Order: sequence, then structure tokens, then C-alpha cells
Amino acid sequence: MTTAVPVIDLTRIDDPDARGRVAEVAGEIDRACRETGFFSVIGHGISSELFDRLDASARAFFALPEGTKAAIAMPVAGRAWRGWFPLGGEVTNGVPDRKEGIYFGEQLNDTDPRVAAGLPLHGRNLFPADVPALRADVLEWITALTGLGHRLMSLIGVGLGLPDDWFRTHLTADPTVLFRIFHYPDNAAPTVTGAGAWGAGAWGVAEHTDYGLLTMLAQDDRGGLQVRARSGWVDVEPVANSFVCNIGDMLERMTGGRYRSTPHRVRNTSGRDRLSFPFFFDPSWDAHVEPLPLADEADEADEAARWDGRSVFDFDGTYGEYLVERVGKVFPDLVHVI
Repeated sequence: MTTAVPVIDLTRIDDPDARGRVAEVAGEIDRACRETGFFSVIGHGISSELFDRLDASARAFFALPEGTKAAIAMPVAGRAWRGWFPLGGEVTNGVPDRKEGIYFGEQLNDTDPRVAAGLPLHGRNLFPADVPALRADVLEWITALTGLGHRLMSLIGVGLGLPDDWFRTHLTADPTVLFRIFHYPDNAAPTVTGAGAWGAGAWGVAEHTDYGLLTMLAQDDRGGLQVRARSGWVDVEPVANSFVCNIGDMLERMTGGRYRSTPHRVRNTSGRDRLSFPFFFDPSWDAHVEPLPLADEADEADEAARWDGRSVFDFDGTYGEYLVERVGKVFPDLVHVI
């Protein structure tokens, strides 16, 4: 089954006199967050030319021999958890994913206090010498998507009845930003050496939810994303020059279940290789994510109904602690470096 998640055009609020339309767009996002936890945005101001460059440099990287890609494998980055992982190197819900990928984050040098303090997931990105264009494309993309993240969280705040600067003031003044590029081979393609064996129906990514506030996904035209809606699993078809957005566990926690962190998964059945570019815009590392005053209007989700049988309401700590615990399950072989 295919569903058209709401497509929201942000150009409607570009006019300085568009105050009334801001509330209208925020209301549309609020409805989407209540109903499916997914929506797409167009008219977002991120140039298609930048995406085309990023797509081209990413494809050039994934076309390299595995031994060349391994020069920037994740173990090389240590606690920063940046770099490449091979097909089957990431685990979702206990099952190796049929994808390879590369992890990036905010570019921090070794003198940054967070790096000097040894905080996990903080540090330098690893970039391939064989595809020099990827560095500039990735860093430009991170800057652009961080700006879009602030803009969308402002609209989500308005939809929740908060001031438009509430998230930036209270939770994302220094957001945790993580960027991934994933390569999903055609399911019929041969498996690389050492990645294990998959059948034709294997999942690129098994059922899961995202950990933070907001995910903004750019993807090619191959499709493959599925969302667990009230009616069951549905396909989300790509829309050109758009971002598919979904809310994460922390927004479910904050809203007491008014918004739900919707399970989703990926299977590439296009007959071609697929690339996707998820960008995660999350709370500041040391933020304590607490319920909003609107929690009495909501209904906490039953943990038994979640994909992992765990409740987002039973955690006590900072967002960074939550993130490390969750990511550690994705890369169990690397957890010892945290």
C-alpha cells in the first residue's frame, strides 16, 4: 500500500507578512505529527544543485574498492564514531542491515573542549582522499540542514502552542547533529565478502524509531521507505527535491505521547542501488528532555506496542546518555571505544 504523507510547501511562509500562514503551516505539521509522525517539505531553500553534487560524490565513494573505503572505517575515528561501515556492519533490532554507510557529525577539531573531554560522538569527520569533493559537499550540507532543522522545530513549537523560539532557547541552542549516507544494494545483488548472507527479502534497515527530535531525509528516486501507519505498513514514495521528515523518541517523550515516534523500515526492491541521506537534528548533548505542560492532553504510549518493547518515558538522564546507549546497540563491536 502506498500513502502520500502530507507535502508541506514552506515557500508560503517566506513572505515577511505571512504571519497568518505560519500558523496555518504549523497546524499542518501538527496534524501530521499526530496522525503518522511523518510529513514531507518542499520549498525548503536547500538547492537541488547541492543535493546533486552530494549524490554524485557519495556514489563515487561507494563505488570504491572495499579496501580503499576501509581507510576511513569507523574504528579509525575511535570515540568520534565517524566514518565508513561495510555491508552488514550496522545492526537494527538485532539483525544486520543490508546496507553500507558513512557517518558524519559536526566538524570539531582536537582542541574543542568536548573533544578534549572525550565525549563520544564528538570529533573530526573522516573523509576519503580518493573523493575529495565529498568533504566540501558534506560540510555544506550539514550547515544547510542545521538551519532547516531550526526552522522546522520553530514550526513544530508553534503547532504545540509554544513561542516560535522555544526549542532554540530551551533545547537546541547547540543541537546534536548527525548525518548519515546509506547505500542499499539491489536485493538481488551479490553479497560482499564477510557481510553474511541475506535472502531476496532482506531488510535494508529493519523496523526502528529514531532517537531524537527530528529526522530530515533526502533520498534518490528508488523508493523503499515504509512507515507503520494505523492501517499497517505503507510505502512512502519519493517526491523530487523534498525532505521526508519524521519525529523521534524525544519528541514523543516531551509531548507525553501526543506525538508518536513512528516505526519505519527500508527494503530496496527497485532493481537498482539506492542512496539515502538522513540528517538527525536532536537536543543539545547535555539537555534533560522533560515533558511539556501539554502532557495532560496526551496519552503515554504502551511500551508493549513499541517495536523494541521499551518506553521513552522511563529514561532519566541527558540526551547524550540516551543516544550513546541506543547507538551502542547498533554497533555492538564498537561499543568498547565509548
